[in-house]
Amino acid sequence: MEITDVKVIPVDDEKLKAFVSIVFDQSFVVTDIKIINGPKGLFVSMPSKKRKDGTFKDIAHPLNNQMRQYLEEKVLAVYRQQVASAPAATQGSTQGGRPADNPPAGSGRPGSGTGSEGNGGSGGEAPQS
Repeated sequence: MEITDVKVIPVDDEKLKAFVSIVFDQSFVVTDIKIINGPKGLFVSMPSKKRKDGTFKDIAHPLNNQMRQYLEEKVLAVYRQQVASAPAATQGSTQGGRPADNPPAGSGRPGSGTGSEGNGGSGGEAPQS
């Protein structure tokens, strides 16, 4: 499985740095991935939903460390390249904390679920720097 496209939408926030969508093999997209600035640096937070008890559960995530590392390296490389090449004022537009082109759930667009900012990472593993 290969990541064939990465779309990064930077956000001007202390912890939440960007929303990301990735495409696998030009045929499957995962949205609502977030780049978070944690205590050990940047890490990728997978899409999740809030449970009734207030905890968060990933709804899509890598099944092994090799895939997790590949995904994080690819996403963070695109993010760093985009941020380095764009002036701060034009890095991306957001609307209510969400990317302008990523409407909220229930908007009629298939696959447009919601995530949660700052869920502490994904899969319970320690974030990689």
